[in-house]
Amino acid sequence: MGHQFLQGKRVLVTHADAFMGPSLCDVLARHGATVLPSNDALTEADAINAVVNAAGHIDVLVANLAYAAPTTLAKDVADDEWDAVFAALVHPLPRLFRAVLPAMIKRRAGKILVMGSASALRGMKRASTYSAARGAQLAYVQSVGTEVAPHNVQVNAIAQNFVDNPTYFPPAVQANPAFQERLRREVPLGRLVSAEEDAEFAAYLCSDAANCFVGQVFLVCGGWVAR
Repeated sequence: MGHQFLQGKRVLVTHADAFMGPSLCDVLARHGATVLPSNDALTEADAINAVVNAAGHIDVLVANLAYAAPTTLAKDVADDEWDAVFAALVHPLPRLFRAVLPAMIKRRAGKILVMGSASALRGMKRASTYSAARGAQLAYVQSVGTEVAPHNVQVNAIAQNFVDNPTYFPPAVQANPAFQERLRREVPLGRLVSAEEDAEFAAYLCSDAANCFVGQVFLVCGGWVAR
């Protein structure tokens, strides 16, 4: 079963059926957590409150938000595209945080981990809308993480890319020779980071062993972004 360093922790995972959700749920449970998976879209405030209320006590929130990245040229991005991406990836965050933070602050214990993207940290063509939304996530985490740290609540983010997951790197993409060439050219690791590797790191950040990290952005991208 592995080391049970999340034993007794109740962990809410959003978009549990997409992006890193399936792997996160498996790995967190393996480490002893009671996983509370939600597949709700979370684009409406009422849906978020319902999910959090149904979950009951939450020790850890893993904000795993997924959206198919548009590939529109910046000069052609319309308001509806911009609004849809931010509605899926950005607007749920303050609503989720407002729903879980008061109880965490009151008991002086809790963690929030945002599964973000390294696309916010390195320029990518035809990704302006998606990168901007992912960048907003990271800026929000850094600000709130600093704000709630004195209450012994830790808020951090993983900024990932080139991690094996069905939303952004489905089998058809991975099998494409052009993608394999891009992987060799752009990623020093020379392969995708496995879902297991990413989820194991996420599980560590959800544990009491990671109490010293506040408002930090951790890169998981096989060296795609050199920092």
